[in-house]
Amino acid sequence: MLSCWVDVTNAGGAVGFLPPAGPADVRPALDRHLADLAAGAGFVGVLRVDGERAGFGFVIGSVNPLFRHWATVLRLQVHPRFQGRGAGRALLDGLADLARADGLEFLHLTYRDGMGLGRFYESCGFVEVGRHPGSIRVAPGDDRDSVLMNRKL
Repeated sequence: MLSCWVDVTNAGGAVGFLPPAGPADVRPALDRHLADLAAGAGFVGVLRVDGERAGFGFVIGSVNPLFRHWATVLRLQVHPRFQGRGAGRALLDGLADLARADGLEFLHLTYRDGMGLGRFYESCGFVEVGRHPGSIRVAPGDDRDSVLMNRKL
């Protein structure tokens, strides 16, 4: 997963880092997500294409009983070699199927505006529910909205 995350970041993917990024930059974030999984907070879905790991995404639930029917999709990514062939949709649909089987009713995610991702997520059943204007500073003078989306399962 680490090499995929680094490659996606360095290809311009919006997965929490800016290029150039190396394993030492990404490893702490991956370790935090894996610790959440070890604590029972959710699951990771890994997409394989022809036996190769093509992408992954985390689904993390809430510990608050008021929100246990919701979970958040984090770090959804497909390696650049597999992009443009439906792998992202397959991965996201697979995560939704696993979440539904886990008894979840809604998925939530955020994405960095300006990357052309809105139409993709809408085509996967997500609906925009809000924005945090200018909350992501990509570079001085280049602030992007964090866009919030939900999908009813």
